Amino acid sequence: MKKGKTMKDSVIIQTKKLTKVYDDSAVKIAALRGVDLTVKRGEFMALAGPSGSGKTTLLNLIGALDTPTEGSIYVSGEALSRMSKTQLSDLRLHHIGFIFQAYNLIPVLSARENVEYVMLLQGVEEKERIRRAEEILAEMGLADYINSRPNEMSGGQQQRVAVARAIVSNPDVVLADEPTANLDSKTGEALLDQMRHMNETHGITFVFSTHDKMVMDHARRLVILKDGAIDEDNKK
Repeated sequence: MKKGKTMKDSVIIQTKKLTKVYDDSAVKIAALRGVDLTVKRGEFMALAGPSGSGKTTLLNLIGALDTPTEGSIYVSGEALSRMSKTQLSDLRLHHIGFIFQAYNLIPVLSARENVEYVMLLQGVEEKERIRRAEEILAEMGLADYINSRPNEMSGGQQQRVAVARAIVSNPDVVLADEPTANLDSKTGEALLDQMRHMNETHGITFVFSTHDKMVMDHARRLVILKDGAIDEDNKK
């Protein structure tokens, strides 16, 4: 998959009649019901809705962390269903950045080493890894915490490290699952302001799943899910 950013590939994500049914033998639960969604490059978008609406399921399917029961998912024009496990792994490593509500930092590594980790897996040369990691951490306001480990930082600082790790390789899209869930309102708003700044200055595409009104207010496009289907799609 190529990472070119021309107008031709301005559509990064497209889902067609996406359906996900969980079957635990006792009962079948339809988490998604025929979702059609298009995400264009440069969007700052939130998937919102009550618990059980399907927003996290949709995010996981887009990120190739799960597979649909029916329907299709395309990332930069390529169908995930046609990819091998190796190709899907490559997609996640090189084209999608992930931000989780639990941060998912490696405890024994410093902030810089955590940010470097994805680039290490990508085969980026050490000197370049260090340069890019220190540069993005400084841009995230963490220049003084480059050598700090997660347990030496606040929750907000850890989440900023997680954001830096997700965007340092300039992925096609960053998927953020409830990124403010474990943060107080002031810290969460500061984090959202920084991510929006990255969106505006670097053109990074963000897709959030959230029930946080603050995230919805910051988003420039708000897609509301209800009972596994899109109920509203509003651009601001």
